[in-house]
Amino acid sequence: MPALLIRQRVSDYAAWRQAFSEQEHARIANGCQKAQIFRNSADPNETIVILAWDSLVRARLYAQSDELLESLDQSAATHRPDVWLLEEIGDEPIDS
Repeated sequence: MPALLIRQRVSDYAAWRQAFSEQEHARIANGCQKAQIFRNSADPNETIVILAWDSLVRARLYAQSDELLESLDQSAATHRPDVWLLEEIGDEPIDS
């Protein structure tokens, strides 16, 4: 499943989280299937979001969209985010 990985520093996590939640409808309308949110344990103002997408084409379009840039600008971001478009290439079993 394709994904977008977005790493971003924020000044106010609660404000950022609210802005992120308010954009859920736009992500879903553009093909987002799942969102995972992480915070750096050493720096809680650094967030990492992994968005699973229904297609690589739609993920790429969203990554380049004005909607994404506008939603990031409305959040409590302190820096322009790093955005990576990821393509899943397989799973590796873990031997126990």
